[in-house]
Amino acid sequence: MTESLPVTAHEAVKEADLTLGVEEELHVVDLVTRELVPRAPEILARLDTDGYSAELHRSVVETNTPVAGTLDGLRNGIVGLRRGAIRQAEKRGLGLVAAGTVPLVDLESLPVTPTSRYRRMLDDYQLLAREQLICGAQVHVGVPDRDEAVAVAQRVAPALPVLLALSASSPYWMGEDSGYASVRSLVWMRWPTAGDPGVLRSADEHDELVADLIKSGTISDPKMVYFDVRPSAHLPTVELRVTDSSPDVDTVVLLAGLFRALVMRARQEHRAGTPVRHVRPPLHRAAMWRAARSGLEGDLLDLPRSPAPVPAAVAVQRLVGELRSQLEALGDWEQVFDLSVRALSRGSSAARQRRALARRGRISDVVDLVVEDTRGGSTGLGWAGPSDTGAAALSPYAGNGDEVFARGDAVPAYAGIVQILSGLGSAGLRRREDARDDEQRSRGITFSVAGEAATRLFPFDLVPRIVAAEDWRRLSAGLVQRVRALDRFVSDVYGERAVVRDGVVPGWVIDRSPELRPSGALVGHDGVRAQVAGVDLVRDAGGNWCVLEDNIRVPSGIGYAMQNRRLTRSVLPELPVPEGLLSVEPTPALLLRVLREAARPAAGDDPRVVVLSEGPDDVAWFEHRMLAEEMGVPVVRSTELFVEDTRVYRRRDGKRYRVDVIYLRVGEDSLVHSPGADGMPLGPSLVAALHADTVTLANALGNGIGDDKAVYAYVPRLIEYYLGEKPLLADVPTYLCGIPAQAGEVLGRLDELVCKPVDGYGGDRIVIGPHASREELAALRRQILAAPHRWVAQEVVRLSTHPVFDGHRLTARHVDLRAFVFTGASSAVVAPAALTRVAPAGSMIVNSSRGGGSKDTWLLS
Repeated sequence: MTESLPVTAHEAVKEADLTLGVEEELHVVDLVTRELVPRAPEILARLDTDGYSAELHRSVVETNTPVAGTLDGLRNGIVGLRRGAIRQAEKRGLGLVAAGTVPLVDLESLPVTPTSRYRRMLDDYQLLAREQLICGAQVHVGVPDRDEAVAVAQRVAPALPVLLALSASSPYWMGEDSGYASVRSLVWMRWPTAGDPGVLRSADEHDELVADLIKSGTISDPKMVYFDVRPSAHLPTVELRVTDSSPDVDTVVLLAGLFRALVMRARQEHRAGTPVRHVRPPLHRAAMWRAARSGLEGDLLDLPRSPAPVPAAVAVQRLVGELRSQLEALGDWEQVFDLSVRALSRGSSAARQRRALARRGRISDVVDLVVEDTRGGSTGLGWAGPSDTGAAALSPYAGNGDEVFARGDAVPAYAGIVQILSGLGSAGLRRREDARDDEQRSRGITFSVAGEAATRLFPFDLVPRIVAAEDWRRLSAGLVQRVRALDRFVSDVYGERAVVRDGVVPGWVIDRSPELRPSGALVGHDGVRAQVAGVDLVRDAGGNWCVLEDNIRVPSGIGYAMQNRRLTRSVLPELPVPEGLLSVEPTPALLLRVLREAARPAAGDDPRVVVLSEGPDDVAWFEHRMLAEEMGVPVVRSTELFVEDTRVYRRRDGKRYRVDVIYLRVGEDSLVHSPGADGMPLGPSLVAALHADTVTLANALGNGIGDDKAVYAYVPRLIEYYLGEKPLLADVPTYLCGIPAQAGEVLGRLDELVCKPVDGYGGDRIVIGPHASREELAALRRQILAAPHRWVAQEVVRLSTHPVFDGHRLTARHVDLRAFVFTGASSAVVAPAALTRVAPAGSMIVNSSRGGGSKDTWLLS
């Protein structure tokens, strides 16, 4: 590449004619169907013809900025024209998209604009004209001398692939991923007059070439010359034509700034008589293809320096650096440099569109993204969705029982959070979601769903939830009380069963429970059985908390609760932190303490702890690895464990290490039947170690009896029986179908109640009566009549809602709260990390395996 020529102040004055202008082509889409629609004439009829015009297809609005002398002036022109067109579009339920293509297209519904010129183009070019459903951004730089304009066009050609890569915004074509970042440029190159015009030395040669093309019948007028860079057919400018339309105004401004600097350098070289360094046409085509293929996310050819590919970021940085003297002379250096850094950190629009599809799996989300990006940012307009086109971005809603917007305005505790989120707007929050997803991928924050081969990113909503200090104090006391009683109950069940003898719990509730396991009796000593408990809580519409379920078997979610806080700090660092916010970071140390306290005397003063997992196939493998790393203990699989002389060891790298406490993150059935390090089932030898009292399983085998939904109905009595205390937390009114009188009431009210199997978890087989179909209720009735003791029913609790960002706006979703209690030999403590789980739209079931999500939970002390 030729070195930049120095520019004196006097020469800079002579460059004052390097004015700027942009023609933007904008797709018109229906905000309900998200399809491209031929309704541009309705918008154009309400707009000034000085700034707006029709294009070949009636699905495109073209804007033409006033002549600008500065990048800020150009930005103002682009923004003003977008704003005017978008407002007219939205009054008609339409959106505008500044991107190379839009994904949802019905060719049969898209006629061309009915002018004689465009009809002739359709007749002549057929498929090319019908499929010309693409939009570009053309940048004009004032060069009044046409000979110089031709010379400039020849000299700037090597830099065009970088400009195309920066603009890449068209990965989708006719509803499918094309595999390219700019499929628009491939469609564009099908025209016979597109691309590189070859070597031209003067305006006369250029005009002679155009005249020959017209004489050949290939084109009918000079405006159909679609060279990558050309002297404009109707303005005293040189015109850049290779770039996609860009949703982000800043990208257009960056392209204009770079192109003007390129024009300035080319004109200086032309005037100085510097020879033109032409790139061989096949290499130039290869460079343009590479830019179209990968945009900013792959390699580019750095021509004419070398045909070897370099990362796109390197090519962009080199181009900006080479143009520094011209950019400084034009007063554009700092702005263009900052915009280039932003563009590289954000990535191409094509990549963002693909992330939108990967995140939610709907092509309509891609359309929503480019509509809001076109609308947002510098236009000062927020997102207007399909059902509320006039609403401001992130406007509050009024929802009975909502924790933030119960009366429309945010409650005081959330005022600062809502202000920040509203300031970011929909487009800003979508960018933060992109950053969140990137961070989750880099950290491997995933979970898996049974039956799916691939793991998913753990669903995380950007709006944090606050639990007030007064609520958390009361909840903490009640949680400790509840878990202590359940722990005592499970020990009693596998011991004397005093709770049955004294008539507190009917014997059939225990004996018929699917979770009553003989293995539960293997713990041959008094002490804690549930070192880690998870309790699910909900708030009703009146703000009252109650317990929904207990989990003292294998509760999950601790690691995800911690990572949610870290994600919030990373992607939304500007959120105001309330006074008294508990840090989640002490959680692993608290967990390790209770696990070490669970060790038996045989462990001595230095108990060895491991986390036992099924490995990468486990749904919560990320959490297992993360907690083990945070506690500084190994995460192991059963094939690493063996028992020798009734002591458990871990085998690794040819060595063996004693194991005193096993933090179980596997189900009991899996544990008993899994192979050990010797290839034999681990269960029998592990039973021998438990009998010898040399190892602790945390949580103990057989604990699932405490999670039984029938047992849940008796927990208030268990608290009074074992602790002599009144329950501090309320329960949901529960009916046991194993009691005939209660079964009769349940069967008479199936459409009013929530029915659950006693051994269900993860939302499995729950039937919510008011939301169930007649067929579902009939099937439920048959199941209850066949095995009444296997079912319970509960009154429907109107769960509170909390705002989530759904990609367009804040909307209400039902939430619950999973809190964790760590119980050691000396005391119990509630973990400072809790997991808010979010139900999908239209549902009250919050489990991630059923489409639910999560939030960062801010516990205040």
